[in-house]
Amino acid sequence: MQISQAAGLIEAASPSGALSQRQAGSITILKRIVLTFQQAGIFPIVVLTGEEEEMVRYQLSDYGVIFLHSEAKEPMDAVRTGLTYLADKCGRVAYTPVTAPMFVPETLLRLRETPGEIVTPVYQGRGGHPVLLSTAVIPEICAWRGENGLRGALRTMEERRVRVNVEDEGILTNAHDQDQLDAQLSRHNRAILHPYIQIRFERENPFFNDRLKLLLFLLSDTENLRRACDQMALSVSKAWNMINHLEVELGYPVVERRRGGKNGGRTVLTAEGRDFLLAAQRYEEAVIQFAQQRFRSDFLERGMI
Repeated sequence: MQISQAAGLIEAASPSGALSQRQAGSITILKRIVLTFQQAGIFPIVVLTGEEEEMVRYQLSDYGVIFLHSEAKEPMDAVRTGLTYLADKCGRVAYTPVTAPMFVPETLLRLRETPGEIVTPVYQGRGGHPVLLSTAVIPEICAWRGENGLRGALRTMEERRVRVNVEDEGILTNAHDQDQLDAQLSRHNRAILHPYIQIRFERENPFFNDRLKLLLFLLSDTENLRRACDQMALSVSKAWNMINHLEVELGYPVVERRRGGKNGGRTVLTAEGRDFLLAAQRYEEAVIQFAQQRFRSDFLERGMI
């Protein structure tokens, strides 16, 4: 199911993924990328995990991301896993390795506004991350078996690349260089200043939030509650409580339990559940866009923050 216009893919599965626990300010570089993606309205956000999976799950379990484990030894193998997973879930994919954590939300928004199959940010003549990829080019990228991984694959499609000049030196910052991270920190902290918008529906008590939205999205894909819970670091019992509460409040079923069979049964979204999920996503995108515009005009442009 195509849920959004742009999803995010963070490659933290290769040996360089061990850097994901490196601090940039008071948070890790991986959490910094997730926050930047979220501020730019990216959903869903997929984190490719490897040897550091347990620690990654621990630090991001409440941040509404999807965890995909990859045994890949080469970054391109992990990238194929992530791109293949997202190919039918969005129109475009914003990709970055965990080693590039200091680009700003405004850069992502510029990329999203730019049409093209492969959109790359450029600072002072040098291309960096993130790269925005149309899902139309994913099969060609995944078929690449040449040298230099994703970079090599994109070089074979150079004539289809659109370069966008940005005033964001963070697109070139490498997390292997602590001095670079430190030099970019105050600038990046100013750039990620934003209103924190958390959408939830409630009557006497809350019954729908971002976490439940992600659960419904994963159920639409996996049709398996246990697998969906594993991908978002949620217990099965907690998931059923959330779903049951939602159905009581809405007054109609959002999932259908199909028990039995050689595969042990399935849990699928009903037509009403699917419509509710898509409407909730569209509503959230509109609210966040409005809130960001007003925050910029009422506070940032007036120099109040």
